[in-house]
Amino acid sequence: MRLRFLAVLALLAAPSLWGAAAEAPQRKLKVYISVDMEGTVGTVTGDQLGPSGFEYARYREFMTREALAAIQAAKAAGATEILVSDSHGNGENLLLELFPPDVRVIRSWPRRLSMMAGIDESFDAVLFIGYHASASNLKGVRAHTFSSARLTRVAVNGVEMSEGSWNAAIAGHFGVPVVMVSGDDAAVEEVRRLVGPIEAAVVKQNLGFHSASTLTPEAAYSLIAEKVRAALARRSEFKPFRIQSPVLVEVSFKHYLMAEVAAYMPGIERTGSHSIRFTARDMLEAADIMTFLLTYGPQLEP
Repeated sequence: MRLRFLAVLALLAAPSLWGAAAEAPQRKLKVYISVDMEGTVGTVTGDQLGPSGFEYARYREFMTREALAAIQAAKAAGATEILVSDSHGNGENLLLELFPPDVRVIRSWPRRLSMMAGIDESFDAVLFIGYHASASNLKGVRAHTFSSARLTRVAVNGVEMSEGSWNAAIAGHFGVPVVMVSGDDAAVEEVRRLVGPIEAAVVKQNLGFHSASTLTPEAAYSLIAEKVRAALARRSEFKPFRIQSPVLVEVSFKHYLMAEVAAYMPGIERTGSHSIRFTARDMLEAADIMTFLLTYGPQLEP
């Protein structure tokens, strides 16, 4: 009888135990998503990349839906907070009305840390969506580094950098790992070569600066979602990409005059007709100097 009485008590207590489990706080998983456009599905020329392009309206939707695929997959993997950086062109590309109400989006320029604005040590993982290869790469659709009109090379501590590796180093300063990248095959290979064997969604194979063999949009969204889920499931395997301080940055410009004028600034040395270098305390200071070099000009006057 006593055993039967104890069994009844256990059954009565079970629902309250289930309720307590259901009410247990969800473990925080904070995800940062930086979204560019050159590496999105189908993008090959300026026709897709800016407001004057005849395909821009369609392709900003593709860009938005790639970001949404990453967001939905991140939530399915347990993400509790998501910050998205619109990191292309004028920074006003993503269609805000399509985003979930609990997601925040960073827009427009100038802003500190540029494509990584808002990142800090509270994040658990970083995703790169729509990324492209660097100006130093012999391959890649629309390959460039920060400014296709101004720069031909950016290196840190002697290593040539893409936007992906530079941004990964900013995240690494805060101890946050990049866990996934999407883009063309050249962009993905370039990021993984420095950052490590992170998850990757190759949405197109580059055939040249203005040509590619591309997936369809729906196929790209599915692949991105698959790789985001896989990346966050194994996020403990990925390490932050850290740059040793001090940070020596070398920059080569397309026009010699920019190198000449930049070298008027204390701490910046002209190393060639088109090149400069400077030393920063860390990646945050390096990012501030680069933002100044690429942003400051008469267009800032009211």
